[in-house]
Amino acid sequence: MSKNSGNPKVLAIVLAGGEGKRLMPLTADRAKPAVPFGGIYRLIDFALSNLANSGYRQIVVLTQYKSHSLDRHISKTWRMSTMLGNYVTPVPAQQRIDKSWYRGSADAIYQSLNLVYDEKPDIVVVVGADHVYRMDFSHMVRQHIETGAGVTVAAIRQPISLADQFGVIEVGGDDPRKIQAWREKPKDAKGLPDAPDEVLASMGNYVFDADVLVDAVTRDAEREGSKHDMGGDIVPDFVGRGEGYVYDFKDNPIPGSLERDKGYWRDVGTIDSYYEAQMELVSIHPVFNLYNYDWPIFTDYGPYPPAKFVRGSKETKGEAHNTAVSPGVVVSGACVTDSVLSPRCHIHSFAVISDSVLLDGVDVGRNAIVKRAILDKNVRVPEGVSIGVDREADLARGFHVTDSGITVVGKGMEIKA
Repeated sequence: MSKNSGNPKVLAIVLAGGEGKRLMPLTADRAKPAVPFGGIYRLIDFALSNLANSGYRQIVVLTQYKSHSLDRHISKTWRMSTMLGNYVTPVPAQQRIDKSWYRGSADAIYQSLNLVYDEKPDIVVVVGADHVYRMDFSHMVRQHIETGAGVTVAAIRQPISLADQFGVIEVGGDDPRKIQAWREKPKDAKGLPDAPDEVLASMGNYVFDADVLVDAVTRDAEREGSKHDMGGDIVPDFVGRGEGYVYDFKDNPIPGSLERDKGYWRDVGTIDSYYEAQMELVSIHPVFNLYNYDWPIFTDYGPYPPAKFVRGSKETKGEAHNTAVSPGVVVSGACVTDSVLSPRCHIHSFAVISDSVLLDGVDVGRNAIVKRAILDKNVRVPEGVSIGVDREADLARGFHVTDSGITVVGKGMEIKA
């Protein structure tokens, strides 16, 4: 179907092959997009939900590092009607070109061009797999077609003081959507014409005409000195030829969105940013509203029973305040505040959990204390043990502690009493 008919055929490519080194130890045994978030979700669920809600349901997920957990989640969760031609398919690095692994995000697409050739789309939407946000990509695709862009880059407005943390897009001239310059983490960024104290930061989401994308990544594969990166090499090439356009995320309408979460986007690529985004979920009026049923975040959390709060020994009450509680959780005579409890967590009598994120299957023993901590899957906290209270004690036990004081206990780590 022609893209000019108003209903182009769209293939979505999700880039999910990054190592996620800055999220260690959460990525020690899983790919970054497979990291749990918000109790019942994986990070990749946000990108896939946005694409599905946008009406784009032919999706390939390019994976590489430690992909088993991610592949399993996609295979079990993301099953759509094949009768209507819908699918979400994880595609590992195939070494179709030569014996090398992906050398960058552009090379991942180049090595997977058979997927484009087979599907024959008009438009290809390329998105990252590890951000927390809602976005209707159909509006971005519509702008891309209207402008005749070579590439359209989604961007979010950020304070100019944070410009040195992002790929920054500078605009100006007659068309505010046309990219004048692409600068990587500039120290001297220029503010926007309509907001001098803000810059446009790349969100890592792109739209291409399919034939244009094929040509771009093929030429890049042959270019000496290229790092084969979408943001670092492909986009600047289009900008240099006057064919790069930007889509301002503030113009993206989402059904059911509220003023407080309009334009919400978080890069959760570090332990601190991951922790902070989780804490944003458990306030009385959360900054990111998981309860928007008009634009749901889809996932599957297994055959677990409802969460339960019971009295423990000596009639202590099981209670939780300002806390996201997942199915299968049992709080038995313990107190939990300002935390996220993932499925199958069990908190025993007299334990105190505060300002923490507990992933699937964590068991916290009697009289234990967990404060400002992230406990990965299947961690067992023995009776009377404190985590997140004494930094030096945590380091001595082999835990990871960030400069800001967040203690992280790795997956299945054995903690001694």
